[in-house]
Amino acid sequence: MKKQHILIAVAITAIWGLNFSIIKIGLESVDPLILAGIRFALSALPAVFFLKRPQVPWRYTIGYGLVFGVGLWGVVNLGIKAGLSSGIASLVLQFSAFLTIVLGAVVFRESLSRFQYLGIAVALVGLFSITFVTDGTVTLAGVALVLLGAVSWSVANVILKKAAPKETLAFMVWSSLFSPLPLFLLDLVVNGTKGYAELPHQIGWAAVLSILFQAYPNTVLGYAVWNWLLREYPVSTVAPLSLLVPIFGVLGSVLIFDESLPPLKLVAGALVVAGLVIGLYGKRLAGSGTAVRLPSPSRSR
Repeated sequence: MKKQHILIAVAITAIWGLNFSIIKIGLESVDPLILAGIRFALSALPAVFFLKRPQVPWRYTIGYGLVFGVGLWGVVNLGIKAGLSSGIASLVLQFSAFLTIVLGAVVFRESLSRFQYLGIAVALVGLFSITFVTDGTVTLAGVALVLLGAVSWSVANVILKKAAPKETLAFMVWSSLFSPLPLFLLDLVVNGTKGYAELPHQIGWAAVLSILFQAYPNTVLGYAVWNWLLREYPVSTVAPLSLLVPIFGVLGSVLIFDESLPPLKLVAGALVVAGLVIGLYGKRLAGSGTAVRLPSPSRSR
């Protein structure tokens, strides 16, 4: 890759990692599901009026919007609100890579290698270690919700693989149309009208900037630029840079929220990242000549 393109790729991973802390800022005043609903409403509008509808069946466009918007980011917002730090959330969500591999084995009959099994085992040890962190940045409810979000991320990857849209940005924008209404209705069912009644008083500058960052730099711009890089270079060249996302996620939480990094948390995070490296790139690193395919991060942010 050209140096300037490497810098662009790193900048996108930084945006995606920082996004977890930006979400937490928004959650300080706005209900989790409403926050996600506004994010995807802005991701779709006004761009949907300028991008032609992608030539894929409606069931994929609608299904992706529901799973990605509601099942992934709506649930991740709930997990962060439940007490999980933004840094830990960025780490736990990376389990989607393994869940996608397992789901791919079931749906597409893809075989799992010994490196993938080993990577899953190492990452699970890291996840188990996270639950013993006692500095107030980890809750079992938060971990469970973000893991549920990781499952949704994996399902979204499978939907995207089946849809195989040529117009990837248009697919993202059009699918975002189907996220806001279910998110708004779900919040209404769970919390009643309280969140909507208080919303005019909750939308300060911090919440507005949080929503705008999530919708445009993170979702629309990040998705478009990453897919452009994937068209310019082999996936095996671009995809490894996605491992920087949880690193930037933790750094963002440290800088913005002064999150502590005790030894147990560092070891647990290192195990999760090591598991990802082994599971996704173990074959190539071992010199087998066969790269393990990584679901494009552009399909999941």
